[in-house]
Parts: sequence; structure tokens; C-alpha cells
Amino acid sequence: MPHLLLAVTAHGYGHLAQSAPVVQELRRRIPGLRVTLQGDIDPEFARRRLPPGFTQIREAADVGLPMDGPLRTRWTESIDRYEAFEADYAGRLDHQLGLLRDLAPDLVLADVPWLRSDAARRLGIPAVALCSLSWYDILRECPLSDQVPGGLLEHMGAVYDSADLFIRPAPSMPMGWLTNGVDVGPIAVRRPDRGAEIRRRLGPPGDRPLALMQFGGFEGFDPLHDWPEQDQVHWLVQDLGGRHRRDASAVTGLGLSVLDLLGSIDLLLAKPGYGSFAEAACNGVPVLYVSRGDWPEEPALTEWIRHQVPALEIPMADLLEGRLAEPIAELLAVGRSRPLEPSGIGAAADLVQPMLGKI
Repeated sequence: MPHLLLAVTAHGYGHLAQSAPVVQELRRRIPGLRVTLQGDIDPEFARRRLPPGFTQIREAADVGLPMDGPLRTRWTESIDRYEAFEADYAGRLDHQLGLLRDLAPDLVLADVPWLRSDAARRLGIPAVALCSLSWYDILRECPLSDQVPGGLLEHMGAVYDSADLFIRPAPSMPMGWLTNGVDVGPIAVRRPDRGAEIRRRLGPPGDRPLALMQFGGFEGFDPLHDWPEQDQVHWLVQDLGGRHRRDASAVTGLGLSVLDLLGSIDLLLAKPGYGSFAEAACNGVPVLYVSRGDWPEEPALTEWIRHQVPALEIPMADLLEGRLAEPIAELLAVGRSRPLEPSGIGAAADLVQPMLGKI
């Protein structure tokens, strides 16, 4: 049976969450498909996202960006990491070549490490990039882009452009320089409506709208901590840190991730991110978001979400002070919209499946 190697950047969980629905669809079409994951990803999170029986190589194939919480990137340190990675590129490439020879996959799917695609190409293994961004574009458009060595950018861009395909799910950065780019629809998971179960288990008032707060699970970022209690919505958060609030509940005890709740809520409060925005649109959920300010992917995300569901931006100061009553009321008055079809899953699988060979 065919063997798929999925290589993901461990910059949070978003890259695995973006690529996993395509892998699940491929396994549905090819029941015996063997899947290997390469990435420094929490194994429990990987098990929740990928088909049963996959193998994980828990090592990074590229560089993750260091962050100060969910909204700010440490750009100077990030550029230093990329320079160090590039300085040792030959040694890292040799290691990846050895791994690929041992694994002998039929296809490498990358979201979106460039080194792994380079190694696959050198061994004649089909390689496909799948992502709403490339690290080339992120560095080229970051606030310190003038400090990124030109040779590093040129190398990264050439490797991305040498992949067999670069699949860009909506909403993506334009990446118009790619000669191998193919655009598909959004990749997201339709979630069931568990509102009645959530209300029964957590006990919010029956008529209170449910609002999910999702900022990527960064410890130390907890705007709810300083907000006054209110009766406009009932907040669902990953963890309350042992505190009790009559207007909020932690979902940890439900055995669900925060994104599992998107079919059940009336409002999402989040930073601009592919997973949050695509899943909100594909579940018809209004979005209240705070700008990350320095994230190059953000304009493409925010322009797209405003055309899919009711969406409003709030200033950071309003978020930190909990001054959200007016935008929340505006979004709740409009309500949920018709869910967008996550058509990128099938379209991406259609592109990738022939590269796995004859079944």
C-alpha cells in the first residue's frame, strides 16, 4: 500500500490542523494508506487529528518562530534561527536524505517545511507543499525584512517553487511568484451542534449566547482574567486556571478542543489565524478579532473572513479592558450565516492522490 509522509512545521498546531483533513480524506479513499508524521507535535494532539495507526517521527524539519504570547512574534530571534538553520543546511539536508531513504515514502506532503521538499526532490520522490503561507513570504514581508539575508530568501523561494505542487487553500497569502501554485477552497472541519449538551454539562443560562475565546493556547495570555463579569454572553475558554466566573466555563472537562465547539457557538473571539477563520466560515460563526499587527499573513485572512461571515476587528486596548459589548451586540444581531463548504479538502486530495501511485 502507498506510504504518505506528512511533514509539518511545529509553529503551534495550525499546520497539522490544516493538513490533517486532507490526510483523513486520502485515508478514506485509500483505506490501507500508511501515514508517517514528521514534526515536533504533541502526540496526543496528532492522534486527535490524524487517521489511526500513523507513525510519528518527533523531530523538526524546519524552524518554528518564537512568540511572545499568541499575538507577537520575536522577529530578531526568528531571523537568527533561520540564519543558523541555513548555515547548517548541508548537514540537515544529509540527515533528511537518510531518513527518506529509510522510510521510502511514495509522496511527501509538507505544511510547509522547505527542507523536506528539497530532500524528496533530490531522491526523485514526489513532493507537494500545502499551506496558506510560505516561510519565504513570511520572512520577505515581516517587519524586519531588510535584515533577512537575500541568499536565504532566494534559497527558500527556489525550493518551494521546485515542489511538484504548492497547494494554496483559501484564504492564503497571494504567493503569486510560485510557478507551481494551485488554489483550492478552504480546508476546515464541519462541527456538530452540541449546544444542548454543553448547556446541560456547564450550566449557563438557557437563553445566553455562547461565545468561544480562542487565542491558540499560549500560557500567560488570559484577557478574561481582568474583565468584569457580564450577562451578554457566556464565555467558553480552554481553562479558567481554577477561578470561578458565573459568565464563563472551561471546556477542559468536556474532552473537547475549543475548535470542536464551533458548531455550537454564537460567536468566536480570536486572533487572525488560518484554522480559526476557516473553521468559523465553514461553520457559519460570526467572528470578533484583534489584530496581531506584525503578522504578514493577516491581511489575506481578514479580507477573506469579512466576505464569509459577520466579522469585526477590535483594538487591543478594548480586548484587554473587556470593552466588547457593542461589537458583540452588533454581531449577535446579525447571527450565524450559511456555512461555507470546505471544498479544499476534496480538491487537494484530488491533486495529491494520483502521486501516491496505483492502488
